[in-house]
Amino acid sequence: MIYDHILVRYGELTLKGANRKIFVNKLRSNVKRSLMPLQGYTVKANRDRMYIELDEGADIEEMCNRLKKVFGIYSISPVLKIEKTLETANELAIRFAKGYATGDTFKIDVKRSDKNFPYDTYALQRTIGGAVLDATDHLSVDVHNPDHNIKVEVRLDAIYMYDKVIAGAGGLPVGTGGKTLLMLSGGIDSPVAGIEVMRRGVTVEAIHFHSPPFTSEKAKEKVIELTRILSESVGPIKLHIVPFTDLQKQVNKVVHERYTMTSTRRMMMRVADKVVHDIDAHAIVNGENLGQVASQTLKSMYAINHVTSTPVLRPLLTLDKEDIVKKAKNIGTFDVSIQPYEDCCTIFTPKNPITEPDIDKVEKYESGYDFEPLVQQAVDGIETLHITSDYQSEKDSATQALADELF
Repeated sequence: MIYDHILVRYGELTLKGANRKIFVNKLRSNVKRSLMPLQGYTVKANRDRMYIELDEGADIEEMCNRLKKVFGIYSISPVLKIEKTLETANELAIRFAKGYATGDTFKIDVKRSDKNFPYDTYALQRTIGGAVLDATDHLSVDVHNPDHNIKVEVRLDAIYMYDKVIAGAGGLPVGTGGKTLLMLSGGIDSPVAGIEVMRRGVTVEAIHFHSPPFTSEKAKEKVIELTRILSESVGPIKLHIVPFTDLQKQVNKVVHERYTMTSTRRMMMRVADKVVHDIDAHAIVNGENLGQVASQTLKSMYAINHVTSTPVLRPLLTLDKEDIVKKAKNIGTFDVSIQPYEDCCTIFTPKNPITEPDIDKVEKYESGYDFEPLVQQAVDGIETLHITSDYQSEKDSATQALADELF
């Protein structure tokens, strides 16, 4: 079937009342960004839905693959727009039906928003369904659980017909919910946390703590690839890579062994807090999951959070690990996350880390050394990469210039 439109349904943002226009405009912008490398289309959006008009030869499959990743889209359907006559509707429904397998069942589902159309909903269902049955001998009707649901929308301008509904990413358009800083390790959880907050309309920049020579370039490349995968859904993402070696070594020199994990994460939070203000963000996001490891108990989180007044969002806090793994597989980060390259969270790990740290004790250990110069040194030494969906470690100058323009 050669389609001439893609129908985009909004979902949750239709509940936004007087602010709906803001959300629709942002979604239209995000859709255009998602489709930007492709040719042969025009995006038209109104209050209720969006239509993408297709030129002949447009790559519909690739467009649908891109659109279903855009947050704010509930579902999409390739559709055909036809003139508003019963004869034309019958002919197109028959074309759909002739492509179905022998023994399949179908249903005609009519939505009539143009109440002045001379046939009511029931008459249209009965007449179009009868035309299909008369023109084919390999199908039967099943109104409860059909193999194929031919949908007919009678709107003011035309009739739209389709038989496929492709689930979208849901949520809200990215860019409608402010900016956050995502603490991105090389593990399974943090990329999922990033996707979860972006699904709520939030823009992210990412921060990663790199401790060479204890962590390898492979570990760094792994995080770059995770960021690249996230950018497929939301567009370019800035990745801030923090040189963390000196801070981490000093923690292990002056802090009691059982408290080094707690103190290391406090130093990460101190760096992140400075970066949040530098990039004008409003919260820090991480992939912590309550009780999963020693540093993710309530008392540990309290001790770590104590170094910042910036809100810390933990979208995975109460999920089962199996649910997080499933989400990671769905977004395509799982296979990268399980690559065996250590990040700075896994080096210098004590044999018996404290699970319920006393905040007074960790502050006492840290008071034996002035960490602020090392924290600022780490911030000053940050390497910022502009990661796009086609990012490669060795980029030619033209590709890099294009990425820079997007920011």
